[in-house]
Amino acid sequence: MNQPRIAIVGATGVVGQMFLTVLEERKIPFSSLVLFASKKSAGQIISYQGKTYTILELNEANVAANLVDVALFSAGGDVSKIYAPFFVKFGAKVIDNSSYFRMHPDFPLVVPEVNPEDLKGNLSIIANPNCSTVQAVVALKPLHDRYTLKRIVISTYQAVSGAGSLGIHDLETRADQDHLKKFPYPIHQNLIPHIDVFLENGYTKEEMKMVNEMRKILHLPTLAITATAVRVPVLNAHSEAINVAFEKPFNLNEVRSLLKNAPGVVLYDDPSSLVYPMPSLVSGQDHVYVGRLRIDESLPNTLNLFVVGDNIRKGSATNAVQILEKLFI
Repeated sequence: MNQPRIAIVGATGVVGQMFLTVLEERKIPFSSLVLFASKKSAGQIISYQGKTYTILELNEANVAANLVDVALFSAGGDVSKIYAPFFVKFGAKVIDNSSYFRMHPDFPLVVPEVNPEDLKGNLSIIANPNCSTVQAVVALKPLHDRYTLKRIVISTYQAVSGAGSLGIHDLETRADQDHLKKFPYPIHQNLIPHIDVFLENGYTKEEMKMVNEMRKILHLPTLAITATAVRVPVLNAHSEAINVAFEKPFNLNEVRSLLKNAPGVVLYDDPSSLVYPMPSLVSGQDHVYVGRLRIDESLPNTLNLFVVGDNIRKGSATNAVQILEKLFI
């Protein structure tokens, strides 16, 4: 078993901290660990697995002086743009959680349960998808393999943790209009149908990210997809209502069997006993939960399902660590 030298860029952030948790939980061996963050976090001491680590300022000198085999990035696109190529220059592979490299034709966008074949070859940068994209494709891939996707209509109900610590602040403090740090409107007892910036077509950047990323991951560049992304007053775990049309007919028993046996999926579907996925159930889990399976009676070969996943774990940190495992372990 290989023991790579690992760096975490953005180590003090929500996802950066989860990187550490998931590495420990999955017992990922490493020969060294280097933690990078911004200048204001430099010098902080973190205790991890019985050792202490000092946070280093992310700069070229510190990167050059602390060579690694793989760097897990979660520090935003601007940081990835500058520093991911710098790590690559010094021999590291980069697994990047930002959106900066996701649609670049030279770099794969990977969910290990869905398109592990894209990790083949001499890769330098691997992009980690949007958290909402991850859970959707994990649930849809086994169905696509059997019935062939034709069209997807997806509505997301996204937790505030997806907006980072400032989003969590706005919910937990019940911030009013004068004390918001992240959202344009109070999120407590509210829904905000607006995630990321609006584009000229009327969609938000978040919605179009999902459309484009799902096409790339599934290798279906012309797949018909439409999305609506909503921020909800939930701390953690994103939910998605997905309406999916297939080229081939299906029956629900076979759909349930496919999902029950799919990697990374928990079938949680028994309405008669009020069993269905919810954020309070799925938060803290690495699997994607799927339920509320039912035939769309308005269109042929069309299915409704409800998908819930922990956006910080499977949607971000766990997916990145799974990529690391595929590359090094």
